[in-house]
Amino acid sequence: MPPRPPAPPEVFDGPQPPLAEQIRMGRVFSVDCPSRAFLAHMTSRWGVLVLVALLSGRRRFAELRRAIGGISERMLAQTLRQFEADGLVERRDHNEVPPRVDYALTPLGREAAEHVRALADWVEINLPRLMAAEAEAEPDPRPTPAPAD
Repeated sequence: MPPRPPAPPEVFDGPQPPLAEQIRMGRVFSVDCPSRAFLAHMTSRWGVLVLVALLSGRRRFAELRRAIGGISERMLAQTLRQFEADGLVERRDHNEVPPRVDYALTPLGREAAEHVRALADWVEINLPRLMAAEAEAEPDPRPTPAPAD
């Protein structure tokens, strides 16, 4: 992942207005808002699933991979590293032979995961309605681009 650009100084100067007010002011919609990178990590294709899977407690890499159908080793490792850098996941190396490493949510990660789980639960509850709406949608009239070689 490319490094995140530094936040503009004015974002952190003085007391901050409540989030709802910041949204109305348009900061979270600003291209240079630092929250965008974190939102992208947490709501990525695999980010949501990793966070929700870790809500059940500390897990080893292979356990997580089995729990999250379709995720590659590379994507799981990348997602866990990013969440560790974001302060959402703690990696614990037991310094044993054979190697044993496990992952758990930090308190900040647990808080984020609870919110993400609420979204995932909403999707599951409303899946029939979402699928029906998708089926009723008109097909995109734009031509589908040819696959890149």
